[in-house]
Amino acid sequence: MSVLIAIPARYASTRYPGKPLVCLRGPDGQGKTLIRRSWDAAMAVKGADRVVVATDDDRIREHAEGFGAEVVMTSVSCRNGTERCAEVAAKLPGHDIVVNLQGDAPLTPAWFIEDLVAGLRADADAEIATPVLRCDGAALNGLLADRRAGRVGGTTAVFGTGGRGLYFSKEVIPYTGQTYADDAATPVFHHVGVYAYRPDALAAYPGWDIGPLETLEGLEQLRFLENGRRILCVEVEARGREFWELNNPEDVPRIEAMLARAG
Repeated sequence: MSVLIAIPARYASTRYPGKPLVCLRGPDGQGKTLIRRSWDAAMAVKGADRVVVATDDDRIREHAEGFGAEVVMTSVSCRNGTERCAEVAAKLPGHDIVVNLQGDAPLTPAWFIEDLVAGLRADADAEIATPVLRCDGAALNGLLADRRAGRVGGTTAVFGTGGRGLYFSKEVIPYTGQTYADDAATPVFHHVGVYAYRPDALAAYPGWDIGPLETLEGLEQLRFLENGRRILCVEVEARGREFWELNNPEDVPRIEAMLARAG
């Protein structure tokens, strides 16, 4: 199966304008932009046949082409990364699986995407797959602290038998009412913002209206659930790596610290 990885990146982020061009300093002291680090993460994935940056902004295009990325220009009317990936898939047909590696997730390990693609290949009934990572106490406490401060630190997922996705939320779900030690396993799963789509499901997505749940949560994957499509949640292993997405300016030092610890 041919695999295309698209990295959606837009300049006009509501919460953090210009986010793809924000510089993140690594453990060697070298600064690289968010989109460059996301590109590097995608290029480390085994089995990917093509990797492109999908954007509607010339500043991002020029920067990405400057470090050697292939860029596909997409419409300014795309309402989220999934719609942007649908446009890319229409322009670059012939791939069996299209992966959406969102441009704000530079800490995504290659095996997350490799396991995700393998999960979708193995489940003929699934039309979309997305990875989930069990939170330890430290990660859960970080999510809860962000919510108390009025920030969205990440998305959580609940799923049923066979990994079938039931719901995704910017709130911390399920509610536990318990306190966990930093190294303790918890029943909360952090949703990793990566998706693998079969082309037919991806092509149908832009034609659906935005439903009430997507409107309330601001989560693009809920449109699939609201239209009765099956999402497969694939549990991935951290293997000692920390994962976080860059959603707010406050996340920059947090991610830089994680890069330093990862070496």
